[in-house]
Amino acid sequence: MASRKSAKKAATPKTAKPRVDPALARIRAEIDGIDQELQKLLAARARIAQAVGTSKRAAGTATAEFYRPEREAEVLRQVIARNQGPLSNEEMVRLFREIMSACLAQQEPLKIAFLGPEGTFTQQAVLKHFGHSVRALPLAAIDEVFREVEAGVADFGVVPIENSTEGTVSHTADMFLTSPLKICGEVELRVHQHLMGHVASLEKIERICSHQQSLAQCRGFLTETLPHVELIPVASNAEAARRARDEKGTAAIAGEAAAEVYGLPILVPEIEDRADNSTRFLVVGRKILEPSGADRTTLLLSAPDTAGPGALVKLLGPLAKHRISMTRLESRPSRRRKWDYVFFVDIEGHARDAHVAKALAEIKSLASLFKLLGSYPRAVQ
Repeated sequence: MASRKSAKKAATPKTAKPRVDPALARIRAEIDGIDQELQKLLAARARIAQAVGTSKRAAGTATAEFYRPEREAEVLRQVIARNQGPLSNEEMVRLFREIMSACLAQQEPLKIAFLGPEGTFTQQAVLKHFGHSVRALPLAAIDEVFREVEAGVADFGVVPIENSTEGTVSHTADMFLTSPLKICGEVELRVHQHLMGHVASLEKIERICSHQQSLAQCRGFLTETLPHVELIPVASNAEAARRARDEKGTAAIAGEAAAEVYGLPILVPEIEDRADNSTRFLVVGRKILEPSGADRTTLLLSAPDTAGPGALVKLLGPLAKHRISMTRLESRPSRRRKWDYVFFVDIEGHARDAHVAKALAEIKSLASLFKLLGSYPRAVQ
């Protein structure tokens, strides 16, 4: 019996505790101490946010007014100015954005309408700008986003406005002709387009679905690699991914988020024609913001019929006079009568800056249509 016990003990020896390097142990202890301090500071920040929310609710402040984009932009610019590495500016901004998002949600989560469904680039823009602690409301069309914000169902909306390869998203621009909403912010998103689907090889693809903009951004790849495949424009890249999931022989062009949401393997990554392919999104709300110190202003203008030759030059003359940089000029049909156009103009500065205010007053006196669409913080990268 004794021999059996001895054999059993020999068969199940105690596992030796691994030796921890003293230097590594000290580093881990230091990290644990820093984590504890960070957690205490984050909790303190959240408690202050709760107190701010309580005070604002007592004063009858609406939920949307809890959010101050100009203040957030100022904070993020300070984060970049202080950053000395080793984390990149982009990583530091992302971390602080999430901290601010979580603290703001202690007051009351913002409701953000966006061009959905889940898995679109617009959803990525929402998360980049507002963080994950919001209630995201996916909608089927850009005009629905505007309507939900106008009605107060959503606090803000996010819609695409232009792509660096394909230009203006005309549906968004046209909504500003009649909508009372104002531009409250902008988001610039680096866009990677991926070919995805449940097909054994590229030769098995019968059709490719994607949003018209994404198809255009990948025109070179499609022409060279899959010239005989049917291309089907759909309402969103997420809709394309859903069809690729459900239909035999169908592939989709969409972002990585759509591949994850709809469980699609990526067949060919990053098929966009330009390496710097980016999309700019606008945040729309119900009021003009305060200056942040690094702002952009967007105008909707039209020259009178009686202005004669050089009407647009005359209309924009006050910008040069007051040394204001114009960063974008886009014409769109006015929808009032044929061959009549309005102009979307982006300029540097805030409408309440003294020199900008003077220029805008002069432009307004010359224009047949003058609409201040918004003054808002420039995108923080």
